[in-house]
Amino acid sequence: MTWWGKAVGGALGYMLGGPLGAILGAAIGHQFDRGLERTLLDTAWAPGDRERVQSAFFTALFSVMGHMAKADGRVSEHEIEMARAVMRQMNLTGEQQRVAIDLFRDGKRPDFPLDQVLEQFRRECRGRRTLIQMFIEILLHAAYADGRVHPAERALLEHIADRLRYPRALLAQLEAMVAAQRRFHEEAAQPAPERGPTLDDAYAALGVSPDASDAEVKRAYRRLMSQHHPDRLVARGLPEEMIKMANEKTAEIKAAYERIRKARGFK
Repeated sequence: MTWWGKAVGGALGYMLGGPLGAILGAAIGHQFDRGLERTLLDTAWAPGDRERVQSAFFTALFSVMGHMAKADGRVSEHEIEMARAVMRQMNLTGEQQRVAIDLFRDGKRPDFPLDQVLEQFRRECRGRRTLIQMFIEILLHAAYADGRVHPAERALLEHIADRLRYPRALLAQLEAMVAAQRRFHEEAAQPAPERGPTLDDAYAALGVSPDASDAEVKRAYRRLMSQHHPDRLVARGLPEEMIKMANEKTAEIKAAYERIRKARGFK
């Protein structure tokens, strides 16, 4: 049984407990009795089960995405469309989309327990840096949905990174790569007569400078491909529904690498 089947069956709401379990349970429509809810909130549950990690990722992602969309005071159509785009990339069923939308709306509440949600998500990840990075990376794409990152969104992203113990320096590098990858993707999608992605865009998409050695370019490429490999991400707890998104990411990384490889002439 997949994590989603268990979530709908109520098992994962019970297993997760805490704010994530309560938020997921409410979104699915299950109501915890107050005594049980207090017990769950006070229980030191043992993290590590892949299905629980996947459930925690799904719940935290869409609720925090909703919270971040409201950070600048209003939720733009671009931000709503970004959330819908993530849902489409995940190939969510109608029921899963309904739950994701409810989670997104829940995140916009003034009393949304952001810090508790992030703390529980961090504990569930148990040091899986790649999984936490993927979580922040998707939030960065959401922040760039309307073309720029609002100061309030950047402050919130930094707070999220701090709570997840993701270094600010790595956050800055990741943001630069996300911005470059978006430019590379958008330019590559232009009709043939239009300007395609530049070599500088390709370097930035791999997170290396134009004066990097061939060996450094290859190392950066291998590292990014490893970090975004779908099988590895799913094994670490990424919901299986996000395989398509991971595949698209690896395709963009390959395209940027090929652009550099052809320009330099190495194999």
